[in-house]
Amino acid sequence: PVTAVNRHGSDELRVRLLSAAPPAPARLVLDTDTANEIDDQFALVHVLLAPDRARLEAVYAAPFAGGRAAGPAEGMRLSEAEIHRVLDALPDREVPVLTGSEQWLTAAGRPVPSPAADDLIERSRTGDSPLYVVAIGAPVNVASALLADPALAGRIVVVWLGGHALTWGETAEFNLRQDPDSSRVLLDSGVPLVLVPCLGVTDHMITTKAEIDRYVRPLGEVGALLAGLYDDYVPDEPGQSKVIWDMAATAWVLHQDWLDTEFTTSPLLTPSLTWSRDPGRHLIRSTTQVHRDQIFGDLFRRPPPAARRQPRPHPRPRAPYPRLSGPRRARRSEERRVGKECRSR
Repeated sequence: PVTAVNRHGSDELRVRLLSAAPPAPARLVLDTDTANEIDDQFALVHVLLAPDRARLEAVYAAPFAGGRAAGPAEGMRLSEAEIHRVLDALPDREVPVLTGSEQWLTAAGRPVPSPAADDLIERSRTGDSPLYVVAIGAPVNVASALLADPALAGRIVVVWLGGHALTWGETAEFNLRQDPDSSRVLLDSGVPLVLVPCLGVTDHMITTKAEIDRYVRPLGEVGALLAGLYDDYVPDEPGQSKVIWDMAATAWVLHQDWLDTEFTTSPLLTPSLTWSRDPGRHLIRSTTQVHRDQIFGDLFRRPPPAARRQPRPHPRPRAPYPRLSGPRRARRSEERRVGKECRSR
């Protein structure tokens, strides 16, 4: 098994940091496997359109494997390209993009070096504390930073979309099962953590084509980008909808009251990817409910960004996202049945 970092800090410190509402605007970095699906792009845009609530200081490309990527290195590169594509659709939003890990955490428990992990450590040492880290992919970049600098756990607050509800029978959710060792490091480290589970909690974050067409598509170039992603991913058929998972994680930093949470002990992740509970473990804040209407309502009410004044030089390559049709569209619809779409993609 992976040797996790030593548990850092006290429950008193964790409760204090997790009880305080993030300042407005909060210092924020986003760790995202943006090319894996379409929800990361919505979360990134929501943060960028809310400068009154969050000051996005950097975006880290997270790896993923399966589907569009043969392995984590390809997934990370596709995510990096997709992050740039989203930023290119938002004029006057200049945010550093850092390359993330090209591999999963090894069984030896050693950090995986990357510009993203290095930036997180250095950025946490400057500016106001704490730095809020929203991770909406496999948490290898964050886990590697915690392994390289265990004291980092005292300078950041992590919000992670991972696993399923703590009462769920299994927790083999996509972000968690991509790299279980990184997930264990995060859960064991003692870092102030807001856990945002998928099934049983975040699966309420549903939207439809009608909403996207009415409220998102008019948001200029970036609205057209998001609406196009939705059109390509979701069949235009009666009764179809889509869960935009990752917006729940960024929403906690934008406005704490949009998520109901409770203090509980950090769960143990078993080898069979189920939760186990130990009352002697350190405290985290776990999400029990998301207020879907408030989160989407805030995005839909955000004013569109200013029109682009001139073309940006050297456009970034677009990560391919082919329109689903025929058997592939039918297969995607089947994946959506009985919740299998939940972070399996």
